[in-house]
This record gives sequence, C-alpha cells and structure tokens, in this order.
Amino acid sequence: MSASVTERTTVRLPDDLLRRARKKAAADDRTLTSMIEEGLRLVLAGERPPGPAAARYARVSRETGGPAAGVDFPRMRDVDEQDDVERFARLNSQTGGSES
Repeated sequence: MSASVTERTTVRLPDDLLRRARKKAAADDRTLTSMIEEGLRLVLAGERPPGPAAARYARVSRETGGPAAGVDFPRMRDVDEQDDVERFARLNSQTGGSES
C-alpha cells in the first residue's frame, strides 16, 4: 500500500493573480493548495489549452521611453539571469567545453 506524499514548494505568482486566487478559493470554501493542484492536473491532462506565453521583456512606454506601467524589475532580473544561463549553455555546446 502506497501512502500519498506531498512536497512543499515555492511558486512565484503576480500579486493580482494570487489575490484573485485566494478570493476564489475562499468563496469556494477550499484551500489555495487544492485549487492550484486541480489547475495543474487539468493542464497536465490536456483538458485545458495552455494560455499565451508571458512576455519575456518589458514593454516600453511611448511617452517616457522607459519601462511601461506594471513592469516588475525583480522579474526582469530573473529573465536576464535565465538568458545568461542559456547563452552560456549555447556557447559551451558550440565550443565543446565543459562547465568548470
């Protein structure tokens, strides 16, 4: 007999999405965890088509020339870091080098 084992993990969500999810979970008298679990099961089962991919780079404001409203700079750092990791992997595979 196999016991169900759960694992704790951290998920980063936009504040507005998390706020709406908590409100919906409370209205449905369920936990946020159970709602996330159900959503993951639906996506993995293919019952719901995946949504559009999130933009990787910030939009630029035409008025100021800077980042548009809603740009999250900590998130941009994550994007930059991932780009660096991918660039390193590409260069490493092109040169036949190994990670040191």
